[in-house]
Amino acid sequence: MRDFGGIVERTPARTVRPATAREAASAVREAAAHGLEAVPRGLGHSTYGQSLTSGVSVDLSGLAGVHEVGPDRAVVGAGTSWRAVLAATLPLGFTPPVLTDHLDVTVGGTISAGGVGGTSHRYGTQADNVLALDVVVDGEPVACSPDVRPDVFDAVRGGPGRHGVITGATLRLVPAPERVLSCTVRCRDAAALLRVQRETPAEHISGQVKPSEAGWAYEAKAVLYGPGEPPPGTTETEELSYADFADRLRPDVAELVALGEWARPHPWGMVFLPGPAAAAVIEETVAGMTTADLGLSGVILVKALRVGRVPMLAAPADPVLFSVLRTASPGCASVAAMLAANRALLDRAEAVGGVRYAVDSVPPTG
Repeated sequence: MRDFGGIVERTPARTVRPATAREAASAVREAAAHGLEAVPRGLGHSTYGQSLTSGVSVDLSGLAGVHEVGPDRAVVGAGTSWRAVLAATLPLGFTPPVLTDHLDVTVGGTISAGGVGGTSHRYGTQADNVLALDVVVDGEPVACSPDVRPDVFDAVRGGPGRHGVITGATLRLVPAPERVLSCTVRCRDAAALLRVQRETPAEHISGQVKPSEAGWAYEAKAVLYGPGEPPPGTTETEELSYADFADRLRPDVAELVALGEWARPHPWGMVFLPGPAAAAVIEETVAGMTTADLGLSGVILVKALRVGRVPMLAAPADPVLFSVLRTASPGCASVAAMLAANRALLDRAEAVGGVRYAVDSVPPTG
């Protein structure tokens, strides 16, 4: 069995697909009785085997579904994709405050990882926008929230499945805009990119580092959900429905699937950097890279954000998520070389007080 990263392979001793939280609890107890670990798996979008095991693979697809939608919350199964959540909430005029760029990942998976989106500078991570969770802990189903079993609630959010299996979630909702205005702002360097992200009053904001004829170019995307003027330096604007904007990666993914790039190994390097040191680390990293080091469909993302109250996400103060999302395309750097580059990035980040993001691909030392 492989995950999206396509680097690590493991064959589970057994795969179970529970349809209820009690069935999930039973699977975890049975695994423990046989001395096996139980690892939850949603859509397998981890990149270095985090959703794989040689023990018991707990397939959460049987726990998918949106059970209730109200004006401020949605109750969903952990195996539900964010696409399915949005399909249920948007017709009623609501949306989760934070969405991942790619909607075909599961609620349980991203809450376990943290879950960063373009609105995380305002709302924090997806894990910080959960009202309550259903979790299997030590083989028993447990309901938890900030007021009920807060120890469990804090341990599983951002805890990549190490402290319990999330089976259901109550998600916060906010009113959804009908249309958005996406504005492209070219930036001189990483410092300018981060300044635009911090100072622009946009609901959704993100950044990329792209190859260009002159080397690497920095670009911010500021998305306005309501009335407002494009930020200074805007070179392009595009008006979209909110639904199309939220699902903007779907055509790109379809093209990557057709080209075979979606099935290539994805050695992703992702680190949280402290704000004051972020620009220097980003520029030092990209200065030593070529497009072959990134891959034909690789992407470099930069996102200034706030984490919120998620104790398991030990991000530094004023964090910046720096993501070098490599693809091991034919004719480009090897998987081994990309993993070595990820290790170097992590070492560079740790030297200034940064930390890894748990869904990345970094080989262990020693």
